[in-house]
Amino acid sequence: MYILQDELTDGRIDQLITAHLEEMKEHSPPESIHALPLTDLKKQDVTVWSVRDGEELLGCGALKELSSEHGEIKSMRTAALHMRKGVARYMLNHLLQEAKRRGYTRVSLETGAMAFFEPARKLYESAGFHYCPPFGTYQEDPNSLFMTKEL
Repeated sequence: MYILQDELTDGRIDQLITAHLEEMKEHSPPESIHALPLTDLKKQDVTVWSVRDGEELLGCGALKELSSEHGEIKSMRTAALHMRKGVARYMLNHLLQEAKRRGYTRVSLETGAMAFFEPARKLYESAGFHYCPPFGTYQEDPNSLFMTKEL
């Protein structure tokens, strides 16, 4: 496995992000979906990386700059064929290292409150994230949980 910064020009990453958005629609009401579409992932304040094995796309993750000291983890997604193989942890470790390299003192994220999102929450908890109030432009939402980690 290796990670590279993704220019979002490969159709496979487009398919992975589209699948991510579709899955969010299955498990969250529309007003509680905070996953970014491809157009927003291409904005200047967001950097996307992909996890690959040779030419095969295993997953992706992104880091959005909220301020010079605060980053947000976005678009963590593992391809269906590669679930439970350590892809998400590998990407999360990369995102945390990158956040430190950028000088962030804190990294936060939003995830779903429903049972479907429990594996993601457990991953973040195991990496030292703790629950927090909404951050940035987020509002209280019974379908969302917010987590943060001091770096």
